Amino acid sequence: MEFRGAKLAVFLGQKLLVILRDDKPDIPFPAHWDLPGGGREGTETPQQCALRETEEEVGLKLEEIDILWSRAYTCETHTAWFFVTRLPADMEAEIRFGDEGQRWALMDPEDYCNHPMAVPDFRSRLRDYLDEKSVEIW
Repeated sequence: MEFRGAKLAVFLGQKLLVILRDDKPDIPFPAHWDLPGGGREGTETPQQCALRETEEEVGLKLEEIDILWSRAYTCETHTAWFFVTRLPADMEAEIRFGDEGQRWALMDPEDYCNHPMAVPDFRSRLRDYLDEKSVEIW
């Protein structure tokens, strides 16, 4: 099944990088906390899509080798990919917010998973990663 988009959960130290979506009625989940990522362009691979979107949205230029975990999620009509990367906390200084969304923030991953204004699919996908890995966050 064709993939349409990809998201990248970016950990900076112990915190998760999140983006507050624009508050526009014509977009899915307006004013919700989102993760970097978005729709596929051309013949991009899922990894290329997630990395390009992350650079566009928050200015972090990452490489495929930086991706530590991945999973494809099949929806009714397409496949979406979810990736995870872990970076040092001091990379926060390299964030350059793009032109989508209202602002960015760093959030405890458990807070994101329980936040009523987090995009539901991404909350559950992040929970899948946290449950599967039971990773000690550095």
